[in-house]
Amino acid sequence: MNLFYFLKGLVIGFSVAAPVGPIGILCINRTLSKGRLHGFVSGLGAATADALYGCIAAFGLTFITTFLLTQKIWLQLIGGLFLCYLGVQTFRSQPAEHAAAAKGGGLLRSYTSVLFLTVTNPMTILFFIGFFIGVFSGVGISKSAFDVASALTMVTGVFLGSACWWLSLSFSISLARSKFTNNSLIWVNRISGAVVLAFGIFALYKLL
Repeated sequence: MNLFYFLKGLVIGFSVAAPVGPIGILCINRTLSKGRLHGFVSGLGAATADALYGCIAAFGLTFITTFLLTQKIWLQLIGGLFLCYLGVQTFRSQPAEHAAAAKGGGLLRSYTSVLFLTVTNPMTILFFIGFFIGVFSGVGISKSAFDVASALTMVTGVFLGSACWWLSLSFSISLARSKFTNNSLIWVNRISGAVVLAFGIFALYKLL
């Protein structure tokens, strides 16, 4: 049964990471401008947030879930403003001639910025709540059979599935980096920045 939970978590983690939204745009841009390791580590920030919210939903942490849902307007406001900031920064950034060296500080910033951005997205927790409800009702599993070990196994699968997607994305994008000229990378930054900024403005617009 634990293998079943792991495989289900693996598929869900991969699927939730795959749609190319603002996180995907940022990771693609960082892979092109800083190298595959920065792109992958950025993706790990999103995978960590997915696993965190998966834990909250799986273990039924009602207090934390209720708090996050009641504060979703503030979370969306903070996330929208942060997206706008990253969009402007990306738009204005100049491409490096070579991939940046993998320094600890730079990698940490890449990781924490995406982690923060994903955590402030209230739709993530809503998704995982719906996902775990579906586990109980959709596959004929009683809640009593879903113990701590099962929950941890599923959340591990979610994290690894998400991480696999970011690894494959950063690696495949890095293979094409040599084909981009400096001028084309400038336009990649501008387009990426504009798209991320548009996501931020849309998130703020939905608050009106």
